[in-house]
Amino acid sequence: MLKMHEGNYERKGEEDKMIEVGRVCVKLSGREAGKICVVTKKIDKTFVEVTGPRNLTGVKRRRCNIMHLEPTKYLLKIKEGASDEEIIKVMKKENLIKKFNLKFKKIEKKEMVKKEKAKKSKEKKKKSEK
Repeated sequence: MLKMHEGNYERKGEEDKMIEVGRVCVKLSGREAGKICVVTKKIDKTFVEVTGPRNLTGVKRRRCNIMHLEPTKYLLKIKEGASDEEIIKVMKKENLIKKFNLKFKKIEKKEMVKKEKAKKSKEKKKKSEK
């Protein structure tokens, strides 16, 4: 049931209780509509922080209105503000990657260039130390 009150709106009933840290949800609106995400942090009554993780589902870590999320029955045991790597490990452990038929996306070129530069700088430091 939706309650409208001077521009503020919030979910009432079971949905509000279901939106908690670790809850796997489906985004309902925006460019990421229909994609799977995980709640990583509860900000206030109407907003939560979600992540896909990006390289798995395509959902960036961002703030999201709870009215734009549809909670599923799956709940991951993660701490508040968990990293994408931690979430991926738990999803593998719970076998959710196969259940939702998710596939890892290729790393973007910019990220690859950053990693290569970091490796080269580490190698230079090691050579200069010798």
